[in-house]
Formats: sequence, C-alpha cells, structure tokens
Amino acid sequence: MGKNVQETMTSPLVWHPQTPAEAWHLKQTHGMDGVYISGGTLLRTHWESGSAAMPKHLIDLSAVKGLNEMRVGETGLLIGGQMSLQACRTNDFLLCHFPMVTEAIRGIAAPSIRQLATIGGNVASHIGDSLPALLAYDAEVIWFNGTAEQRDMLADWLRFANDSSHGMERLLLGIQLPFYGQSEAGEDDADSEQAAVSKIRRFCAYHKVGRREAFTPSVVTGAINGALSNTGIVKEIRIALGGGQTIPLRLEDLEKELTGEAVDPKLLQHAYNRILQLYEPREDLFASAGYRKKTAANVIVSELWKAARNEAQTGGGSVCS
Repeated sequence: MGKNVQETMTSPLVWHPQTPAEAWHLKQTHGMDGVYISGGTLLRTHWESGSAAMPKHLIDLSAVKGLNEMRVGETGLLIGGQMSLQACRTNDFLLCHFPMVTEAIRGIAAPSIRQLATIGGNVASHIGDSLPALLAYDAEVIWFNGTAEQRDMLADWLRFANDSSHGMERLLLGIQLPFYGQSEAGEDDADSEQAAVSKIRRFCAYHKVGRREAFTPSVVTGAINGALSNTGIVKEIRIALGGGQTIPLRLEDLEKELTGEAVDPKLLQHAYNRILQLYEPREDLFASAGYRKKTAANVIVSELWKAARNEAQTGGGSVCS
C-alpha cells in the first residue's frame, strides 16, 4: 500500500490500499482518525461546512481492484462500489432493467459532481437518494467484514447505520440487484411465459421531492415497485421512503397488508394512513416531519392509484422491469 504525505501537518495523510484487507487494516489501525473515502464529494461538504472535522487519515478506495466495474450474473447485476454515479446513470443495461436507479441518480447533485461521486459512497452515507430505489429492487450489499466478503440485504444493512459497532467499520464493496421475472432453470416455454405476462402487470416509480427543481437536498425520496393481476389485485409490492437526513427504510408491514388486496379507494386510504404511521422522517429547518409524512403518503398512494388505473385500461402487460 502507498502513502501520500501532504505538505502541511494539518492536511490528512492519504493512503491507497490495493485490497479490501489492506483498507480494513488501515481503518483498524487509525480508528476514528481514519475515514474510508471514494469520490469524497459528500464528505467534503461536511468538512467545508464545519459539520465534521477533517480526519487525520483518508483511506482512498479507488485503487482497490475490481470495484470500478459492473458485472451481469445469472441471478443479478453486480455494481462495484467505486463506479461513478455518472457511469451508472449512462449505463444502458442498468437503465433497461433497473430504471428507478438511473432516475434516482439523475437527480443527485450536478453532472460534474456525479463524475466524481460513487454509488458506493452514496449508499455508505446511509442517506443517499439512490437508496429508496435500491431498496425497492430488493438490493443486497457486499461488504468486507475483516476476514471475508459478506452479503446482507440492503434493508438489514441500513438498520445498523447508527450502531457504532457496525456503522463506520463496514467496508462496502458493491451492490447486487436481483433479476425478477426470470424463468426457473429448464423452464423456457414461450407460451407459458406469455400467459404469465398477460396476467401480471409490473409497475415502478421513483420520486424525489425537493424545495426546488434544480440541485437541492431532498425533502422526500420514495420508490414503489410491484405487480398487479389483471383484476387489480396486488401480487407483490415494495415501498421505500427516505429523504433529507432520514435513513431510508422499507415499509414492510404495509407491503404485507397490501399484498393480495384489490386496489380500491378503501385500500388507498388505508395505505395513506399507514404511511403516516410507519414513516418517521427527521425534520429540519426546511421541512417538518408532518409535511414530509404527508408528502410521502401522497407520492406513494398516487403511484399505486395510477398503476391500478393503467391496469384497468390496458388489461395487463409490463411497464417496468
């Protein structure tokens, strides 16, 4: 591993580990004085605003091999944590199969920032605008635990975000997005596939609500991903909400309550009320918790209503991967 020593003693030492094990060792050596860094765009805003102190050691992950690439596997898409947001934003495969992720990235900062910022940094921040979209796709995270790679559901990984025994020690390596709607091994009957498609309609939507249209922190970020039968019954659904300094989460209780039910005014009202109960955003100077709750409920219920209306008008098909 290498080290760049800055000219002044007040500047941090920048380390360039070549492997996850080296990066981990550096973090254990320097403890709270060392910080993992990717593009560094979010961390830089914290240092410049004075909300966080400049650390003595920066552990630059850009030289760790294999993290700056995207790989298509049999069961899903693996996105290396060091891929820039812009590289993800312009990737045709990601756009085709996971459009909410590219839509989420489109609203993050300015293009010049997206050239530097990484998907791993956005996820590791625990509040990145990409997180609701990733949660709605049932994403997994791959991280290094000190001895080996470990996989966890992103939803579970985020639950430990404020746990000092897990949070800053976790070295994120990549994100896995699973493929859905694929035939089981050996089942490639075109007629059966067409019959299944005709009965199920997939839908998804991502929204970032800010205080203005351009480069702005989010008030609410929300994603919904699901499937309806041709009779308007919810076959599956995932709902994720975040925004501002709120760590995004899946509304799993509501998802269970909606599954198997017909989308009608009563169900939409139930969904609205439950979002007000389950979503617990952090308020700040820009928006109260109550405003964020109502905005989130309106966003999700509106998309569920539109999906059911489209189903009634078209009688089936697919509108989202």
